[in-house]
Amino acid sequence: MLRIVISFVVAFAAAALGGKGLIPLLRRMKAGQSIKEIGPTWHMSKQGTPTMGGLMFIIGSAAAVLLLGWPDFAAGRFGGGFVLLFALVFGVIGYIDDYVKVKKHQNTGLTAPQKFLLQLAAAIVFTVLMRNHHYLTPDLYIPFVNVTLSLPWPVYMVFAAFVMVGTVNAVNITDGVDGLSSSVTLPVAAFFAAVSAWWGSQYQDIGVFAGALFGGLAAFLLYNHYPAKVFMGDTGSLFLGGAVCGLAFAFDMPLILVLVGVVYIAETLSDIIQVVYFKATHGKRIFRMAPLHHHFEMGGWSEKKVVAVFAAVSLVFCVLAFLGVMDRYVSL
Repeated sequence: MLRIVISFVVAFAAAALGGKGLIPLLRRMKAGQSIKEIGPTWHMSKQGTPTMGGLMFIIGSAAAVLLLGWPDFAAGRFGGGFVLLFALVFGVIGYIDDYVKVKKHQNTGLTAPQKFLLQLAAAIVFTVLMRNHHYLTPDLYIPFVNVTLSLPWPVYMVFAAFVMVGTVNAVNITDGVDGLSSSVTLPVAAFFAAVSAWWGSQYQDIGVFAGALFGGLAAFLLYNHYPAKVFMGDTGSLFLGGAVCGLAFAFDMPLILVLVGVVYIAETLSDIIQVVYFKATHGKRIFRMAPLHHHFEMGGWSEKKVVAVFAAVSLVFCVLAFLGVMDRYVSL
């Protein structure tokens, strides 16, 4: 438990201090965000706000894991390192996407097929790696009822790839309002840190990463809360998506994403429903604007209210998730 707390402190300090130098650097690089014209009109005032700020919590998380994870690495426990590496791969994909956007001065970077193939490859490699190091089983743990559903490995691999790619892109969709994605993900990181502490030393290496993620995000919010001085960009949102699903699989309970990721799922479903309904009805809409956070904005909610309500929903479901899994390893 102490190492998890120290990991939080190290990540928070590294990210908070790093932000003081990173934001001016991004401004000098002219790494400004391009705002979609189809979004809320009042978001156009954010045009030019530095992006790729997710590097703050990436650097903070990496520093904490590398500093606090050596005892685990020496003992042959690489779970936290694997999750960090997995998230970093997605962060690199996001960085490439952000870099292309900045160079082109537009809101589109890599093509959808390019991003999908890169993300799919990362998901497959991570699943094989975690399986070979005995972090994963082909059994799906079902919270609350404390039972598992066994799957054949080929079926599990397909399931894992689908969930990982879907989760990463769902977190990316959620990043659309100042402080939203980071605020929603804070309770998720806290959940995994709490699970690690509750289940015992067997999961401390993964808990170190969860604590680091919480610390890095908390520091990032110092600069990303409304009105944001910097955006995380795809660099940050894809890293966050990789971190969240990586933690769920490292704890061998991917189904918990249904609870801790409820906001990500709602955001993504609102987007899908809107597009399908729009095409099916030749122009009609269910939501004022998709994804869901824009629907509430168009209904008169301020960005602060959207963030507060969505983060509260995330917190409630993370508490519920903890109650659902706390008895899984009661003997540890």
